[in-house]
Amino acid sequence: MKTSMHSDADCVNTMSTVRARAKKKPAAVELPGDQPLRSSGRQAKRKATETEEEEDISEKKYRKCEKAGCTATYPVCFASASERCAKNGYTSRWYHLSCGEHFCNECFDHYYRSHKDGYEKYASWKRIWTGNGKSEPSLKAFMADQQLPYWVQCTKSDCGKWRQLTKEIQITSTLATTYRCGMKLNNVKSEGPDQCCQPEDMRVAEVIDSWWHSMLILPPLLKDSPADPFLAAYYPDCVGMSPSGSPCSHSIHNMKAEHCKTFQPQIAGLSPYFQPFYQPNECGKALCVRPDVMELDELYEFPEYSRDPTMYLALRNLILASWHRDCKEVLTPQKCAPHIIVRGLVRVRCVQEMERVLYFMTRKGLVNTGILNVQQPLLPKEYHNKSVIVIGAGPSGLAAARQLQNFGIQVIVLEARDRIGGRVWDDTSLGVTVGRGAQIVNGCINNPIGLMCEQLGIKMHKLGERCDLIQEGGRVTDPTIDKSMDFHFNAILDVVAEWRKVKTQHQDVPLGEKIQEIYKDFIHESGIQFSDLEEKVLQFHLSNLEYACGSNLKQVSARSWDHNEFFAQFTGDHTLFNAGYSSVINKLGDGLDICLKTPIQSIDYSGDEIKVATSNGSQWTAQKVLVTVPLALLQKNVIQFNPPLPERKLKAIHSLGPGIIEKIALQFPYRFWDGKIQGADFFGHIPPSSDKRGLFGVFYDMDPQGKQSVLMSVITGDAVSFIRDLEDKQVVDMCMNVLRELFKEQEVPELIKYFVTQWSKDTWSQMAYSFVKTGGSGEAYDIIAEEVQGKVFFAGEATNRHFPQTVTGAYLSGIREASKIAAL
Repeated sequence: MKTSMHSDADCVNTMSTVRARAKKKPAAVELPGDQPLRSSGRQAKRKATETEEEEDISEKKYRKCEKAGCTATYPVCFASASERCAKNGYTSRWYHLSCGEHFCNECFDHYYRSHKDGYEKYASWKRIWTGNGKSEPSLKAFMADQQLPYWVQCTKSDCGKWRQLTKEIQITSTLATTYRCGMKLNNVKSEGPDQCCQPEDMRVAEVIDSWWHSMLILPPLLKDSPADPFLAAYYPDCVGMSPSGSPCSHSIHNMKAEHCKTFQPQIAGLSPYFQPFYQPNECGKALCVRPDVMELDELYEFPEYSRDPTMYLALRNLILASWHRDCKEVLTPQKCAPHIIVRGLVRVRCVQEMERVLYFMTRKGLVNTGILNVQQPLLPKEYHNKSVIVIGAGPSGLAAARQLQNFGIQVIVLEARDRIGGRVWDDTSLGVTVGRGAQIVNGCINNPIGLMCEQLGIKMHKLGERCDLIQEGGRVTDPTIDKSMDFHFNAILDVVAEWRKVKTQHQDVPLGEKIQEIYKDFIHESGIQFSDLEEKVLQFHLSNLEYACGSNLKQVSARSWDHNEFFAQFTGDHTLFNAGYSSVINKLGDGLDICLKTPIQSIDYSGDEIKVATSNGSQWTAQKVLVTVPLALLQKNVIQFNPPLPERKLKAIHSLGPGIIEKIALQFPYRFWDGKIQGADFFGHIPPSSDKRGLFGVFYDMDPQGKQSVLMSVITGDAVSFIRDLEDKQVVDMCMNVLRELFKEQEVPELIKYFVTQWSKDTWSQMAYSFVKTGGSGEAYDIIAEEVQGKVFFAGEATNRHFPQTVTGAYLSGIREASKIAAL
């Protein structure tokens, strides 16, 4: 059987006739089935003028839609299900779905009345809907979900008109991608010379108006959405999808909620690190959205969806799922539109709205971010009329510049060093990549570093949990002692957490002091005496805490040391970035206009144009400036601002500390540690005394494949000051002595090569990462991030309250500022 679409011309002519019909008196009024309309006795006895009788007959011939505000003067029944269908004639009641879509009372009865032919079809649909969904399985919902005709847009570049398909035709993403006006399903030929010249149905133009959406009776529920597999644990109609088109949900909703708690959908070809949606009962996962709720920034941008967010959620979820299914290519409106499968004119509206939602999500860095080959600007022309100077080519500066350039905004990057990367600096001189700065990714789920690795095809090494603690003398510490002291250490931190609940910022004390106080109280009250070894293991854990803070604990705020833990953090695997952060940072810089060896001396934002002066005498101008220099340089006024920065911002800048850790990397002729460590990725060094805490606390095996023989260790806390003025060789000798103690039962070979970092002496960083000083608070990160007069913006890890101290945090701060700059 050959099925073809209605002629586009027929469709247009029908609508034109319906809307233009004059109210002429009919010779006879007939119902479907050629049955004459009989007057009731009451009508026969009624006394009225001839004009009133004529108007009564006309009213019965053409009844208006009773929905207040509906523009359809002469509704047409789209269903044509009943033999007595009113078509475009009289019915006792019109049922309104949208301003261009109605069905008559006769077709309502055809499905709703149990003795009618269509009832079983409605009842069958109702069972599926009730089994999968949460919303009312009303007849209007049935008509919208099953009976409305589909609309499809011509894909010819010079056409783009919308056409209504016959009711029998099911639209697919393939059809939507290839449709041309007049196309037949069987042979893809046109009816006539050029069907694109036929005018578009007049109802389409109305869909664009804002009032049209307010007149929509039911929100659109998509079928076969790319988000389906991600959201199988949800009621489909709560996340913008049709319960009749979500077969994967049947078994899930029979499970109890607690069983869904840890459910993660397994989607072929999808990175396990991509989990953009919260599952039911799940929380605390960074860069994750609830598919059934709009975020605050979404409500701010799209207030019209505050009362019923269904359409927005359907589109946002579709876009987010589509992006994570293929993050290597730019996601365009043309790629998204074919996957919007919904009946009725609302599909026209959804496609139009999808473009707005996609641009918003692109600007916010939720999609179309990372390392993409962008041929055309990602945002419309109205965003392009800006010029931006980015100061600093570290992860935050490059992330922002990349985004801005992809948006279509003119941008230049000025960097003081002779290289890009800032505090990301990889060294390959030892035969493997060793990060002089960052190299570990803490939590890979939804981490943008994981996204960029996926885009580039780079694999990271998952770090195991095993970490043997070795004492000087060579003995491996009993794991039960380690677990016991780890418990006591965390118990101390729990007491700190309870203490700070009732303390104001002015009552803050140093974290080290508070830990010591709680420890002494515990010893006194419990009567427990820790052994010498247990005391040393506790010192190891304190060393790790100083590593995390980037400072000795005498400077760190007891009240706010872990302020970011109040926000959702990145979860999942902790990985060693074998290829090094430079592998993505360098790609971010590709194609950008970057001026190296260009130290900035001053920023004058007193006029309409911002003037940026360099120490070599050159000057640059732009409408916006993004400052991404490290916190230590802001504290030392390396850049002069005119006017000076607000006092509030300066206070915040000085309430944070410029944390410092140093690294040492050692290359050996062979892997002498393998026998003792037995495949672990790292091992710990128990300090012999508290004054040696922080000296080489952890050693990392830098080649998990076991081919190269390189160890890397860290220097933290007071030990940083201790080695500051030593020669590199002296630091290396100290480290070698430690290794000989840890592996006393065997020979530790002489070194081949080594390096020791000196971040504290680095002119353009003078630090590793920030921390909250005693008396400060996490709010300082937000204050530093505030723009000044809509002209000067700030990014970097010390501006990211949620993810400070990390490359990820720096990168995301750049994405954040690019979004702010583009929106202004």
